[in-house]
Amino acid sequence: MHWREAEREYTDAVTGESTLARLFEESVARNEQRVAQRYKGGVYDRSLSPGVLPAAPDGEFTTLTYGEMADIVRNLAAGFRDLGAKAGDRVGIFADTRMEWAQTDFGLLAAGAVVTTVYAGSSPNQVEYLLSDADATGVVVENKERLERVLAVEDELDLSFIVVMDRTEGYDEREDVLTLAELHDRGEAAFDREAYEDWVDAVAPEDLATLIYTSGTTGQPKGVELTHRNLRANVTQCRKRFGPRPDKEAKGLPAIDGETRTVSFLPLAHVLERTAGHFLMFASGAAVAYAESPDTLQEDFQAVRPTTGTSVPRVYEKIYDAIRSQASESDLRRRIFEWAVDVGKAYHRDPSPGPVLTGKQAIADKLVFSQVKEALGGEIEFLISGGGSLSAELCALYHGMGMPILEGYGLTETSPVISVNPIEAPEIGTIGPPLPDVEARVDASVVGEAQRRDADGEVGELLVRGPNVTRGYWRNEEATAESFTEDWFRTGDVVEIRPDDYVVFRERAKQIIVLSTGKNVAPGPIEDAFAASELVEQCFVMGDGRKFISALVVPNVEGIREWAASEGISLPDGERELCRDERVKERIDEEIERVNENVESHERIKQFRLVPEEFTEDNDMLTPTMKKKRRNILERFADDVEAIYAE
Repeated sequence: MHWREAEREYTDAVTGESTLARLFEESVARNEQRVAQRYKGGVYDRSLSPGVLPAAPDGEFTTLTYGEMADIVRNLAAGFRDLGAKAGDRVGIFADTRMEWAQTDFGLLAAGAVVTTVYAGSSPNQVEYLLSDADATGVVVENKERLERVLAVEDELDLSFIVVMDRTEGYDEREDVLTLAELHDRGEAAFDREAYEDWVDAVAPEDLATLIYTSGTTGQPKGVELTHRNLRANVTQCRKRFGPRPDKEAKGLPAIDGETRTVSFLPLAHVLERTAGHFLMFASGAAVAYAESPDTLQEDFQAVRPTTGTSVPRVYEKIYDAIRSQASESDLRRRIFEWAVDVGKAYHRDPSPGPVLTGKQAIADKLVFSQVKEALGGEIEFLISGGGSLSAELCALYHGMGMPILEGYGLTETSPVISVNPIEAPEIGTIGPPLPDVEARVDASVVGEAQRRDADGEVGELLVRGPNVTRGYWRNEEATAESFTEDWFRTGDVVEIRPDDYVVFRERAKQIIVLSTGKNVAPGPIEDAFAASELVEQCFVMGDGRKFISALVVPNVEGIREWAASEGISLPDGERELCRDERVKERIDEEIERVNENVESHERIKQFRLVPEEFTEDNDMLTPTMKKKRRNILERFADDVEAIYAE
């Protein structure tokens, strides 16, 4: 049986149409003694420890079984009900990704509430907008800092309660502020199993489960309405592709199941991690560990030894940069690493590698790749990438190292996964075929004749429909109407659907650069071409309404200094001065020309400026899921942009 037919027909205890709270309870019944969560000591001053949770030793992970997690979830649900939360009430979660986020989410869903998400980096003004737009009646915050951001705007909100995950001093006199431990204890005292089951049963699949706000790259964030049915359907769809189907077991292929271990670090406030690293994992009986921070991923991976993980392209780029930097501590090690990288790429590209290339691959694995894999825990079976476009070159390199990245695609409005590469037949440079029960087609009217003529498949704006697609935006009928053509959801992204049904991402329609000459340029593929560069940290391509394409380039300072040292060049100490150094500019220009060789003439970067400030979430030039905020970057570097085009 072909794998596509096998996944369409596959059903098991995880696939189904229940609500999210019932999905969790069903998984607990199947996996009560399995490890559900792993949490690290010394990171948070958890109010749940040590009274409810065993305190984890500093820097080490401690585990919770599904049965133990369920006890916490049930008591939290009862606590929220005892506080007055009713079915359909919106309650915010304002915290970093951590164990208590997951427990709170399931507790609120079991109580019948609607979870509205607030990104951890939100300012008081953003907090006010997100909670007031949702008419939130309560909010769960992480710590004193985030509590104070809420209290700074509380006069503009109508909150009945605020719950704090960590211990927080100074608010004992406020009856409406309590710790998560106090909420838990209150729920434990009031808990009644029959009443709990009634709450869970009272929720219907068509009821609203969550409001997830868009990141606001194109304007004011919109609240995407996702029902229990939407998210539950996407879990089923992903399970059909990644679950332990018999045809996979027969071929010895890895799957997501009760033996899976993963590390959660992307924002749970975003739908990618919420579905792929949370609902899907807990439905499958997997063990989810929570990273200390994105900066400790290598350390946490080595401690947890995950079998899979989901991330955005920027994180895979940074992991590769860190590995390459460690391999460049001496000139010999750097040459060996570069040789191994070339071998890995060649081995992956060759469908029938001969004995010479196979031998080289074995040597490269022994000298380099095995160490890379060990740096990530040593047991990675496959990785999943979403939330942005992944460089095909970088993807091929991970495949060549024996850690295949399966690139996928989706949107908040689609819960989120629309398509993803299968482990059976990954196609680098694509975002895989659509999941089962997802229908996809293109609207060719948004692209020019040349784009259609140059493609092997159908090119246009991707339109989708299926049980995972949102019913619309919260209290925004105009935006909802604009996003649908009859019953098809308009993604706003330009893709090619190949004859084999694999989808190739081209560009966000709203981000396509239209030159004053009338030529259209997709900036994403050009920017992605620098992902594996040792000298370029980030590239921002621009030129809308201008005569030619240009770029702002953030140099990889460490890589630049290593190059300079190897050439006997002495560079200035400051990063701003380094960006002005003519020798650095000339070297970066060589990197620019390397990329220019592989694009059309009108897509070539004609001018560039080096800028010393990396695009990050903290400086508001990246979204929480590491997409570039193009408008903010253009405003921040307006003088550089004008200087480029003045020339």
